[in-house]
Amino acid sequence: MFFEVIPTEVFRNDGGILTYSSEIALKPGQIVLIPLGKKTVTGIVWQKVPSVDFPTKPISKLLSPIPLPKHLLRAIFWLSQYYLTPIPLVANLLIPAGLTSRNALKGYLEPQEGTLRQKSHPIALKAISLNLAQKKALETISGISGNTKLLRGVTGSGKTNIYLKLTADTLQKGQSAILLVPEIALTSQLVKVFEQTFGENIALIHSKQTLAEKRQTWLKILSTNAPQVIIGPRSALLSPVQNLGLIIIDEAHENAYYQENPPRYSALRLASFMAHCQQMPCILGSATPTLVDYYLAKTKHTLVGLDQKAKNTAVMPSVQIVDLKKREDFLHNRYFSNQLLTSIEKNIKDRHQTLIFHNRRGSAPLTICEECGWQALCPECFLPMTLHNDSYILTCHICGHEEKVPSSCPNCQHTGIIHKGFGTKLLEMELKQHFPKAKIARFDGDNNKNDDLASLYNSVKDGEIEILIGTQTLAKGLDLPHLATVGIVQADAGLALPDFAAEERTFELLTQVIGRVGRGHLDQAEVIIQSYQPEHPVIQAAISADYPGFAEYLLKQRRTQQMPPFTYLARLTSVYKTEKTALAKIQQAYNSLSKNPSLELSPPMPAFHERTSRGYVWQLIIKSTSRESLRKSLLPFRNSQYTITLDPPSLL
Repeated sequence: MFFEVIPTEVFRNDGGILTYSSEIALKPGQIVLIPLGKKTVTGIVWQKVPSVDFPTKPISKLLSPIPLPKHLLRAIFWLSQYYLTPIPLVANLLIPAGLTSRNALKGYLEPQEGTLRQKSHPIALKAISLNLAQKKALETISGISGNTKLLRGVTGSGKTNIYLKLTADTLQKGQSAILLVPEIALTSQLVKVFEQTFGENIALIHSKQTLAEKRQTWLKILSTNAPQVIIGPRSALLSPVQNLGLIIIDEAHENAYYQENPPRYSALRLASFMAHCQQMPCILGSATPTLVDYYLAKTKHTLVGLDQKAKNTAVMPSVQIVDLKKREDFLHNRYFSNQLLTSIEKNIKDRHQTLIFHNRRGSAPLTICEECGWQALCPECFLPMTLHNDSYILTCHICGHEEKVPSSCPNCQHTGIIHKGFGTKLLEMELKQHFPKAKIARFDGDNNKNDDLASLYNSVKDGEIEILIGTQTLAKGLDLPHLATVGIVQADAGLALPDFAAEERTFELLTQVIGRVGRGHLDQAEVIIQSYQPEHPVIQAAISADYPGFAEYLLKQRRTQQMPPFTYLARLTSVYKTEKTALAKIQQAYNSLSKNPSLELSPPMPAFHERTSRGYVWQLIIKSTSRESLRKSLLPFRNSQYTITLDPPSLL
């Protein structure tokens, strides 16, 4: 007998499927060991084939008698085609590391078993209470045709209760559910609620698990057909769960759902494909969905709104905007306004908390006039330009436009043009000097792993920490009962990034962090926003929590600029040790692609991070109104010296 097998290692430039012989009958989806060159690797059985007229090698061993679910086999091929990725790279995502190690399968998938385990008792679930708005949202979800549905719920509206009810209904039908979260450590409250509701039916996947623990979890999921709930980050979507009936993606706006390393893919798009295959619901939940998802949901009539706070005690926070250009408001500290310092002092006295937010995502310096707030924007793309210190030139990384750095402001002729920023470490130092007796904690990417938000959450929740300082880590889904004030140190910092998604990302972060207060725990809530551009439409929309208004504003811009969702994007990059070679290779690609009239190309340009440990990085940004045309045009560059990124959420 002969079988086509997908190896989990790339064996040639075009990747693909190999044919092997076997003395035993095999099923599609079973995991086997196969010889590949001089190595033995894992493979996934694809299908049985008739006799072949060429020599074949025998399959070495059957590892898993229980086949992977059919929806995952279809996902392998879809991901490979949709994202121009060698199929072995995709197949490798489905099999945990160390599956071939000694005793790895003992007690789970012994080859002689080949049967799924059943649980002997029925599922007992706790009652899930819903308010009128949540019940209406659920009715809308069930009444909408189509599989993928966007649940846009304001912060504090109780999206979790809807997740719980949908999951409970799925389990009662004898089906399983997958709940994706950006990172379990940052959504511990949501996970805890699910664990309390569904008990032993929960299977957790997270970054702190060892390889052995991840493998054991994977084997438990595969070896049972009892209804279960899989909770984890992006990779949990590829868990081998049987009889899948529901996918929920919480905080669906997060970039964490896009895998930056090969194979590059969006978990949201994959989830939609899987939902279509299974004819099941896929719920994207967010207070600030991506503009692309919002536009698609609105045009396809799959948008569900949840605009009411869940708690009757919730209060609208009072909002103060402090203009960073008015130095009289910064008499005591150059980073914290008089108003913010007064609020912090009052909160310490009242035993309430203050959250100080400043996001250092990205590395480009801010080029602005400290007198009037002018920014160096590209005249073609209307996006902030990046300073290149070596040439002292401002460059747009979207279209390649270049300008000299002005010696004075073109708007007010002031000579105070600045190119600097500041981060959370400096803010922490300043606050410790100003409030030496206060208990202060900083949460960002520089934190010690043993001093992260998850390990300190009880101290934060109990109010022991008086001042929290952090980046986007603190903006994600946390319910802080003692939090009275949110201080945003520089609300417009993200607007300076040279990226088409800069305004969208800024609105999302501001809305999420503002949503941490006024959730019904205290009778007071305050937000103090410091900005060089207090009247900017993004900041004004975030203050009023007006997502529809913001989306309308940004969609008009995107349509004018021909950016997503009105066009499709791809980035083609070339990395070499010498800049001359990197430029030459990307120029070759440009010359080839420019012959295609359906494409719009940027000129060859250095990437945002121009130099990495691998060498110089040059790129092309490619647009097309047809994704299929874009995909086909890039086929010649697949599996070559180029890197293809389709549908990038950002161009940084």
